[in-house]
Amino acid sequence: MATVNEKKAKNAGKGAPKSNEEIIQGFQRLRTEQRQLANKLSELEMDLNEHKLVIETLQGVDVDRKCFRMVGGVLVERTVKEVLPALTTNRDQMVKLIEALNNQITTKGQEINDFKEKNNIRIRNQNEIPSSGSGETEGENKVANQGVLVEAKP
Repeated sequence: MATVNEKKAKNAGKGAPKSNEEIIQGFQRLRTEQRQLANKLSELEMDLNEHKLVIETLQGVDVDRKCFRMVGGVLVERTVKEVLPALTTNRDQMVKLIEALNNQITTKGQEINDFKEKNNIRIRNQNEIPSSGSGETEGENKVANQGVLVEAKP
């Protein structure tokens, strides 16, 4: 005999209508994921700029000159001819990773838009004209301090 929780889990997996709280949680999870991707992208772009600056500086230096490189939190003494190819490789890999992250952010944005459309979500204070002409309708459900509105489907 199935318990109440097992029945709910089965119904949730079969496309049962989601509650407003579940919809909002799903929407906010997607937004959080997109924000995390954007933060990682920003971090990588800063690292890329640092790599470019160091490569630019080392290109004008004698190849036998010693330099220091941070490897896993440890400062290691090397020569310019050993460090420069590694930095160039890292820079090229970062460029590819940044492109991949940009694609992921675009995909996540599309996923968020699809989710908003599917679940009839509108964001408060967004510069959109309400479709009904009035600010609120009867079927509109509000969640306090969330900034997300979920309209009941007709």
